[in-house]
Amino acid sequence: MSEKVVEMNEQKQENRNRMVGGVALIVLGLLALAAQFIDLEWLGFMILPALAVIFLVWGILTRQSGLFIPAGILGGLGIGTLLVAGPFEGVSEDTQGGLFMLAFAFGWALIPLFSILFTRERHLWALIPGGILAIIGIGLLFGGMAFTILEFLGIVWPVFLILGGLYLILRRGGRGLA
Repeated sequence: MSEKVVEMNEQKQENRNRMVGGVALIVLGLLALAAQFIDLEWLGFMILPALAVIFLVWGILTRQSGLFIPAGILGGLGIGTLLVAGPFEGVSEDTQGGLFMLAFAFGWALIPLFSILFTRERHLWALIPGGILAIIGIGLLFGGMAFTILEFLGIVWPVFLILGGLYLILRRGGRGLA
């Protein structure tokens, strides 16, 4: 009896995945087709956010946290591109770079948020690249001393990798050498 319930749930899941995948392809096809015939510069910039929304909705409907990863990444890239090509087009390159990096960091921060809200999984690891991107974005935005600190970190970051590796190898109570 329980095998039949499991089989029915799997069938529902498969149908839902097929439906979301089909809708995603139709939306992307319509966007691509419209971009060829409509002379709207911003339409091309909508592809990344549209993909992000598709992955987000797909992840919410199927409760699969892995889909929030491309949703967050593509969403951050899309928002950053829209900001730099839109309202902040005329600002300095450092400011544009900082805004883009902050938007990209925001996308990474959405990954654990969505995974916690809609599934029982936590993708807290995504806060690491998001945090690094945010630090770089802030450094680019504020320049001066923040940019000097970024340059210094750009030189010494391998030391942190080495120290992390040594910690993993030598920590007590683990599977390391000590």
